[in-house]
Amino acid sequence: MEIDALVAEIGSTTTIINAFDRLDTNNPIFLGSGFAPTSVLEGDVLVGLNRAKVDLMINLGVSELTAKETFASSSAAGGLKMSVHGLVYDMTVKAAKEAALGAGANIKMITSGILDEFQIDEIKNEKLNIIMVSGGVDYGERKTALENAKKIAELKLNIPVIYAGNIQNHSLVKKYFSDNFQQDYLFISDNVYPKIDCLEVENTRKIIQDVFEKHIIQAPGMERVKEMILGNIIPTPGAVMEASKLLQEAIGDLITVDIGGATTDIHSVTMGKDEISKILIAPEPFAKRTVEGDLGVFINKNNLLNIIGEENIIKDLNIDKNQLQEIIDNYQAIPDKKQLPLTERLTLEAFNVALKRHAGKIIYLYNSSGKTAYAEGKDLTNIKYIIGTGGALTRLKMGKEIIKTVIEKQNDLILTPNSKVKVLIDKNYIMASLGVLSKKHPKAALKILKESLEIK
Repeated sequence: MEIDALVAEIGSTTTIINAFDRLDTNNPIFLGSGFAPTSVLEGDVLVGLNRAKVDLMINLGVSELTAKETFASSSAAGGLKMSVHGLVYDMTVKAAKEAALGAGANIKMITSGILDEFQIDEIKNEKLNIIMVSGGVDYGERKTALENAKKIAELKLNIPVIYAGNIQNHSLVKKYFSDNFQQDYLFISDNVYPKIDCLEVENTRKIIQDVFEKHIIQAPGMERVKEMILGNIIPTPGAVMEASKLLQEAIGDLITVDIGGATTDIHSVTMGKDEISKILIAPEPFAKRTVEGDLGVFINKNNLLNIIGEENIIKDLNIDKNQLQEIIDNYQAIPDKKQLPLTERLTLEAFNVALKRHAGKIIYLYNSSGKTAYAEGKDLTNIKYIIGTGGALTRLKMGKEIIKTVIEKQNDLILTPNSKVKVLIDKNYIMASLGVLSKKHPKAALKILKESLEIK
C-alpha cells in the first residue's frame, strides 16, 4: 500500500506515526496512527519508529506500507533546553523568552543585565542546547548585550548561540565568536525588541527551529531519521504552534491547551481586544506559548495534589483518605477505571493553574488623576475557541467538560476567555503532526484538523 505521507512524532517516551492520503485532492484523509515506546535507551530511535510503523500497519490491516513523503517532529532529546540573557526583564528578556517558547524551547535559565560569575557557572553546568543573547533596542543601549556575548563566546561551549539584540552590535559579536573559534556556532537574528513596545519574534523562532534541526538532534539514530524525511525535523511544541496559527486564520482567535504527564502547554493566538490593548503596560506577541513544567498529570502529579490539597480531593471525589492513598500508590500513566476520577481532577487543576499563569490581568495604579486601570500580560478575552489536545484531554471522556468547568469559574480581573467560548477536542490527537504537515500541505492539514476537531 502506498500513501501520500507519514508524519512521525518522536517524543521522549512515546513515538507516534500518523498516516495521511489524498493530500492533493479536495478530500484529504487521516488514515490512522501507530504507537510504540521511544527507543532512546536501546541506542537507536529508529527502532521505536519502526515498531510504531508496524503498529500502524496492523491498525490499517496492511502487510506493506510506503509513503511518497515522510515528515517528523521530535522532543526525543528532552526538547530544546535554552537560556535567555537580556537587558531588562520586562522588555528584551521577555521578548526573547516569547521567541524561544513559541519555537518549542524549554527555558532553563533567564537573566537580565550583565552576567555575573555565578550565572556564568550556571550556564556552564546547565548542559544547554541553545543560548540566546538579546538586549537594547536598535541604536539604543549596547554594552549589556556586547558584554554578555563576549563572556559566552569565551566559554567555548561549542553550542549554538543566537544573538537577537541591538543591530549595531553585529560586527563586534561576530568578532568575539571568531576570536574564540566559535563562529560556526553563532546565529544572528533580527532584534526581538527593535523599538519600545514592539516585539518581533518570528524571525528568531525560525532560526531556533533551524538550529534545532541542525544541531540538537542528539538522540541516537536521529540522523538516519533525518535522511528519511522531507524538510526539517522540528520541535513538537513548535509544530503545535504552527497548527494553532493555521487554524486561527480559518476560524478566529483561539487557545490550544496540551496537558501531558509532565507539563501543561498553552498556546494562544490572538491580538486581544482594542480596549485592552490601549491600557496594556507592555506588548505581548500575537502567538504566545507558555510551558508549565510543574503541572503534569503523571510525572508531576504530586505538585497538583499539593495545589488542590488532600481534604479538597477527598471531598471532590467522595472518597476517604485510605481510598485516596491506595489510588496514589497504584497510579499509572494510562488511568484505569478506579484512577480515572483523580486523573480528571488533576487535569482540571492543571488547566486552571496554567490558564491563570498564561493570561494577563487588570491592575489598578494610583497617579495624580486617582485610581487608573491598566492591563498587563496576554489578553485572552477575544478568544472564540479553546482547543484541547495532548494525552489527557484527548483520551479522557470528560475533556470538554473539564475545560468548560475551568472557564466558568474565572475571575473578572483576569483576562481569560468568557464562558461563551466554544470548546473543541482534537479527537484523533494529530495536531502536532498536522502542524508539521502544514509546512508542505497547508490546505490539506487544515481540512484534516477541522475534521479531528469536528468543525463542520
